Amino acid sequence: MTAVRVAVAQCAPALGAFERNVAMHREWVQKARSSGARLVIFPELALTGYYLKDLAADVAVARDGPELAPIRELSRELDVSTGFVERDPDGRVFIAQGYFHGGRLAHVHRKVYLPTYGIFDDGRFFAAGDRFETFDSAIGKGGVAICEDFWHMSVPYLMATDGALALFCPSASPGRGIAEGGDLGTAESCRLMDRFYAQYLTTFVVFANRVGHEDGIGFWGGSEIVAPDGSVLARGPDFDEALVVADCDPALAQRERVRNPLLRDERPEIVLEHLARRMGLPLPD
Repeated sequence: MTAVRVAVAQCAPALGAFERNVAMHREWVQKARSSGARLVIFPELALTGYYLKDLAADVAVARDGPELAPIRELSRELDVSTGFVERDPDGRVFIAQGYFHGGRLAHVHRKVYLPTYGIFDDGRFFAAGDRFETFDSAIGKGGVAICEDFWHMSVPYLMATDGALALFCPSASPGRGIAEGGDLGTAESCRLMDRFYAQYLTTFVVFANRVGHEDGIGFWGGSEIVAPDGSVLARGPDFDEALVVADCDPALAQRERVRNPLLRDERPEIVLEHLARRMGLPLPD
């Protein structure tokens, strides 16, 4: 498999304005297509904005609903991954990230870990997802972890041991704190986390963060694409919109996994046995 050009649309969605955000997607997909990208990834809830609160139910759509038809159509040009509020048949609403390919919605991930600390209140307005699955992406086997999901180290581990070559992390990360040296504390933590997961799990990490302001909160951007050796292939600016583009070569991951065979030597059955004992569950055969 040859190198795949991946783009991140570091954009500023409008809060609660679904149709306006669909039009924004058309513009960014055209930019990504002009760059030669085969996949463009948008941030968390890029179709609706993030701090929805009581608006969440108003902008929720079914995964097969007509509202997503424009995104399905855009995916005939190149693969598109974007965030929306999903309503299930029982009326529950989820923070979701869809992966669209060839005119259809090929995969949906529902955010599992809903933060309710600091300035976050996801758990009050959304239901939680309950699984992490891998799927076929333009790069190869991939997995999605939405923002807070990625901060739980079991999540990238689960997807990497299931064969993920790329970890996609769409985010709506606000800028908070100042780290030593003057960088945003949020940015320093995210960059450290991206490089750690990429290098130790020998996967591509695609961090797609938004910019703009909502309810007085500024989103810092800094989207990046990190290679399986921990090197940063491309990084977006802080606080400004940008198309972040990099060529991701699956052969690099294969070479790195030979040089650094930690994933090959991983023993998930031991992890499973320990967790089963701790939870008082029957031990696996």
